[in-house]
Amino acid sequence: MDPNIEVVFDADAIAARIKSLADIINQDYADTRELVLVCILKGAAIFAADLLRKIRIPCRLEFMAVSSYEDFASSNTVQILLDLKHDIAGTDVLLVEDILDTGLTLKKIHEMLKNRSPKSLKTVCLLKKHNQKICVNIEYVGFELHRDMFVIGYGMDYAERYRELDYIGAFRNIEQSP
Repeated sequence: MDPNIEVVFDADAIAARIKSLADIINQDYADTRELVLVCILKGAAIFAADLLRKIRIPCRLEFMAVSSYEDFASSNTVQILLDLKHDIAGTDVLLVEDILDTGLTLKKIHEMLKNRSPKSLKTVCLLKKHNQKICVNIEYVGFELHRDMFVIGYGMDYAERYRELDYIGAFRNIEQSP
């Protein structure tokens, strides 16, 4: 383990929380014929895969890729790099995101998806920071971050590195980060 990285949530805590989120989602969507999971790439890919394996109702997986970060900070603009391949009109959609930070990215994606007339649209987010600039409704939250930190691991990166970590961590000293 890298001594410059503080473990915020270990692999066991993440696995347990994903199971409990999936249990709630399974209950909430018990009468659904098919649930469309929209995974926001790249950060939410590992979370979406682990969550999908715990959901016990028929699912379809779709992907979107967006860009909203420059180094450690939000750029305050959202670019859609990859859009959905299939229509979501009339379907139950669960948006899967890694982290709610400023709220800008989720708000933009939520508005785009809502305009495509899904039957329902809810969001599951692995992490939620406490200081959003824009209020966004998240129905399912994995963990709340009560202090300001730049997190990495479990799919989340810094300059495309650290996604492979099986835990969520933060740099102990941001100035010493790579």
